[in-house]
Amino acid sequence: MFEDAIIVQSALSAFNNAALVAPAFLWSAILTLPLYVLVWAFADKIAGKLGWTHANILKRASLWVAVITFGWIVLFGGNYGVLRDNTSALPFMIAAIIFVISMFIGSHTKHDISLKGKNSYYIALIIAALALSDMHAWWGPFLQVGAALSGFFLGRTAKSEMRSVPGILLIILATTTALLMQPEFFRFGQLGNLTWIHLIAVMLVGMLAVATIAIRNIIPMSKIHQSAYVKLKWMARFVVMLGFAVFMMTESVPVFLGTLGAMFVLFALSVWHSAKTNVVLPDNLYAMTIILFGLIITMPVMCAIGIIYLVSLPHDKLWAESKYLL
Repeated sequence: MFEDAIIVQSALSAFNNAALVAPAFLWSAILTLPLYVLVWAFADKIAGKLGWTHANILKRASLWVAVITFGWIVLFGGNYGVLRDNTSALPFMIAAIIFVISMFIGSHTKHDISLKGKNSYYIALIIAALALSDMHAWWGPFLQVGAALSGFFLGRTAKSEMRSVPGILLIILATTTALLMQPEFFRFGQLGNLTWIHLIAVMLVGMLAVATIAIRNIIPMSKIHQSAYVKLKWMARFVVMLGFAVFMMTESVPVFLGTLGAMFVLFALSVWHSAKTNVVLPDNLYAMTIILFGLIITMPVMCAIGIIYLVSLPHDKLWAESKYLL
């Protein structure tokens, strides 16, 4: 009864059972709600202390989101004992995310941060952490370190900086997809069994990100005939609702990505049919994407960054000016 193996198995079983019914990210968000209220109330003062202005807040907030996501992936993941039958593609997915983040950070810091002096010690520490984060196979450290160094080198040598909003949205969508691939790896959920709260939160992150992409890239033309527009919208809505229902039942990554694709079509139709769109709406949606992403990965500091950026934007009548997307 008191053998080590039995004790460990019992503890793991209890942890798994608790995680199945307890969305930890939600309770963390509720407990830190007073902190978010304070950040909202003193957002201007915090931004002033950080040196963030209307001219640089988008770039600086995006850079910190990339840095925090990098640290989260390296430090919060790494339980390779749960990889399924040693056939998981998650290490390669993580390496791809690290590559993109490193390229983003490299392109945005090449004029501000030197690689010499004390910074070389920090770089060595980061490389050691990357190597230790993937020890499930002999090639794991080489994969992660190689992805980070190659991405950082490409970013440093690029002629221009990686665009802030597209780069961060790509990182957020890729990381959210990784959460669904193996929720137990990041302790987002145990044994791949997620509650409806987990699934809705993940879908909301994807929806906000896709809406931001659609508004930023589709030009309002007001050319679709009204009757055709109504029919097309209802067809897109039906596909989105069907995809969401199937996702709630299956927790499938392909279904998740397919539903996001249908959402993009729905939002693109709305933007293309409209005569004009609110110029600050995509920035507001981008800020809310950062906030909700910070919630699902349980990183209050990222939520605070999103709140500070949101407060800096005009956001009156936000719902009234965005509901046409649906």
